[in-house]
Amino acid sequence: METIQITTEFIKLQDLMKLADLVGSGGEAKVLILDGQVSVGGEICLQRGRKLRPGDVMTFRGRDYTVAYAD
Repeated sequence: METIQITTEFIKLQDLMKLADLVGSGGEAKVLILDGQVSVGGEICLQRGRKLRPGDVMTFRGRDYTVAYAD
């Protein structure tokens, strides 16, 4: 599992995908999310603006990514 660190209270799903270098743009993230290729907490998520907080787990293409506060 890869940990993505944030410095804010939460991060939107599409922004997390960009921060983790999984997509090149928000538009690309939107298409993949709406296509059902991303899950949060083990359930398919179709909301690109879903707020993820530390401890949340996103899965994309068989890999897990968790959110944590930067030290």
